[in-house]
Amino acid sequence: MAGTYRVLPAIPCGSLPEMNIDLMMSEELELKTLKLLEKNPHLTQRQLASALGVSLGKTHYVVKALVNIGWLKLGNFQRSDNKLGYAYLLTPSGVQEKAAITKRFLLRKQDEYKRLRSEIELLQLELGEDMEGASGISESVSRLN
Repeated sequence: MAGTYRVLPAIPCGSLPEMNIDLMMSEELELKTLKLLEKNPHLTQRQLASALGVSLGKTHYVVKALVNIGWLKLGNFQRSDNKLGYAYLLTPSGVQEKAAITKRFLLRKQDEYKRLRSEIELLQLELGEDMEGASGISESVSRLN
């Protein structure tokens, strides 16, 4: 049928634990946003979007959500050219949550590292066995000649 598409379920790739990928990406984006705004509270949303590598709309959504849950505070300040600017300030709960997200992120990455390391070791063993088998065959062939 033309124009009909079947949506296939997501299949875990094996190297990552079965976790909510959207949650992981959301937390990672929140963490990056909080870190960037902590270092430079005067970033515009456009500059922030560029630094995060996401769209301006997505950046606006994330910043607005962080303000709404109380992790960021939006403050006005007077620029030297007599225009009002904005500064994003981490609230005390924002600082605490940034630390908690950082800890979860670190634990997740350490677990991912351990899984990848095990997978690499298994692949190296597999490859080593295949290489030994291949060299054994070539040695047998060379003896026949």
